[in-house]
Amino acid sequence: MPTLHVDLGERSYPIYIQAGILSDAGFLFSEIRAKHIIIISNTVVSPLYLDTLAGRVQALGKRVDRIVIADGEQEKTLANFEYIMSKLLAMPASRDACIVALGGGVIGDLAGFVSACYQRGIDFVQVPTTLLSQVDSSVGGKTAVNHPLGKNMIGAFYQPKAVYIDTATLSTLAPREFAAGMAEVIKYGIIYDLAFFTWLENNIDSIKRKDSDTLNTMIARCCEIKATIVAQDEREQNIRALLNLGHTFGHAIEAEQGFGNWLHGEAVAAGMVIAARLSAMRGDVDLTEVTRISQLIAAFDLPIAGPGNMNAAAYISHMQRDKKAVNNAMRFVLPIGIGKAKVVGDVSSEALTELLDVS
Repeated sequence: MPTLHVDLGERSYPIYIQAGILSDAGFLFSEIRAKHIIIISNTVVSPLYLDTLAGRVQALGKRVDRIVIADGEQEKTLANFEYIMSKLLAMPASRDACIVALGGGVIGDLAGFVSACYQRGIDFVQVPTTLLSQVDSSVGGKTAVNHPLGKNMIGAFYQPKAVYIDTATLSTLAPREFAAGMAEVIKYGIIYDLAFFTWLENNIDSIKRKDSDTLNTMIARCCEIKATIVAQDEREQNIRALLNLGHTFGHAIEAEQGFGNWLHGEAVAAGMVIAARLSAMRGDVDLTEVTRISQLIAAFDLPIAGPGNMNAAAYISHMQRDKKAVNNAMRFVLPIGIGKAKVVGDVSSEALTELLDVS
């Protein structure tokens, strides 16, 4: 079984990748000592996997409780944070309980934030069931909820005890959700690994067919890159900021359009193309590479431009509140050639207006 490690000293943890992990609860929880497991899921994932997982955990002699919320980015709220907290207190769940996040990025982020705060921190594990969460949000310890004024503005860095990636869950993933996950996959190639970007270009058809070996290879490489970056910069003071390629523009799109109307990966896809075009305007990347980036993103049925109803003023309004801003100055991750990127903070409002009013 492919196993990776996020090396963070006493907070280190493994990432297991294999089709069928959900059917092997004995393995799933072999490293978790808790006798009380709380599975947090949503109304889409729970009918598919929750009963099976809960049954296998109960067979190990552990107490299992379930908390299910509605599906969608619009559910990543302080209201649901409070709802889950109230459920935990009513059980009651003690400090030696363990939360299992069974679902996509919304569930992982929300359950992780709850875990970070409940009784000042209890164990949790990630069982991501979407491509986006498997290659990105389940690894690295970022947890948060959204606010109407900004995405992921309320949260904490809190690492899981383990990540269990069952690639078989992708067989039930909606095509739009799978495509959204590919935006984060492509991101790794743009910021870190030209060879991986080229591999993606050469394997478009097998990826879209969800060939098992191809997906395992792809997901493992994404997790390997992220684990390497997080091990160097857990709290995003340096190199980890590169993982935000496309996110400054993308978060603005999500907030302006209403959380959930554009999927996170769709907004990031458009944001990466906008970032590449901005880099080309600055002379930091060749237009041929902007074209390669746009073509690969479009090959997975993702948008390569922002919403037609957003002008520069709308983008800038949201980006000025972005958590990556420093001293009220906007910062952007820009590609400087496929496989390399940098953070810049010297982009003028005039340049953004010229760029975004034609996006």
